[in-house]
Amino acid sequence: MSDPTEPMKRTPLYDAHVARGARMVPFAGYEMPVQYAGENGGVLNEHRWTREHAGLFDVSHMGQATITGAAAVSQFERFCCGDYQGLKEGKQRYSLFLNDEGGILDDLMAAKPSGQDGLFVVVNAACKDDDFGRLQAGLRGDATLTRLEDRALIAIQGPEAAEVMARHNPELADMGFMDSRKLRLFGVDAYVSRSGYTGEDGYEISVPAADAERIWNTILEDDKVRPIGLGARDSLRLEAGLPLYGHDADETTSPVEADLAFALNKRRREAGDYPGASRIQAEQAGALKRVRVGLKVTGAPAREGAEIADAGGVVIGKVTSGGPSPSLGSNIAMGYVPPSHSVLGTALKVIVRGRPQDAEVVAMPFVPKRFYRKPEQPAA
Repeated sequence: MSDPTEPMKRTPLYDAHVARGARMVPFAGYEMPVQYAGENGGVLNEHRWTREHAGLFDVSHMGQATITGAAAVSQFERFCCGDYQGLKEGKQRYSLFLNDEGGILDDLMAAKPSGQDGLFVVVNAACKDDDFGRLQAGLRGDATLTRLEDRALIAIQGPEAAEVMARHNPELADMGFMDSRKLRLFGVDAYVSRSGYTGEDGYEISVPAADAERIWNTILEDDKVRPIGLGARDSLRLEAGLPLYGHDADETTSPVEADLAFALNKRRREAGDYPGASRIQAEQAGALKRVRVGLKVTGAPAREGAEIADAGGVVIGKVTSGGPSPSLGSNIAMGYVPPSHSVLGTALKVIVRGRPQDAEVVAMPFVPKRFYRKPEQPAA
């Protein structure tokens, strides 16, 4: 985790944010924009713009690296639960770093970009030094980790994102959800994946830090695009039911508890060759004590740390993320409860400022995801 005594770092886009009137706040050791000034700024406006058009996010605080060498994939799998040997070139996969007790050390994206050997890996900002340090110390054979400290990461999200980006390179419109390519874009070598953290269609684009501000401003020349801060990024990911590491999952939480068991791919699940397999297998067999659920909340917003009680008032869990949903016009939350209280429609209570409020277990995502999946081609 980042050291709170160290001075805040800045991404290559810091000056671009300040120039547009961003309110900068500390986040994961960086000064980051929480929202922008002006009549189009603010969390609510930025949230809605992303859902309706295209929002541009600076996520350069995230950790980027490549792992190369003949042993790159097999060595990487020693630290996570994903099947990367079975991942096709040009694809990306979500996975989890696990400790020996089956707890989640971080969640991540790793890809085999077309046009690039080995893996391209993106991890969370607050965990990147620990993640990369652990990999650096543990990789064997010719597997080599290279941290990409000289690159920025930009995400464009929303229903008009593909139209915007196709103007800069028509090849991007050809990509489907979780496709990953290394290609020329804005005159530089870029890693591009069709993915994101909002539930909307869009792209994450890794570019050289020296070119980041030019590229950022070029994308914003399109009137379909506006800059979006961390505030709306958080409300968007909450509506999409996406966990935030360090809040909705941590090193004590297993993939089964966090409702992330889909990241445990079939080959790895059957082989049981991932960290913490004994605990995770026991939980999948029924020895599960808690599980992450979605809640629709009546009354004031239930924020992180609010207690969850059963219908009789007995405390059974805690909220890990929560707040207003701009898209739904109601309050939503995520938290952990025993499996016996996780059935859809279960009536619960959340304790807000000492007062119990009604809550109901509902399906996630709260707002349907709109990732773009390419139509299947008919058989020849």
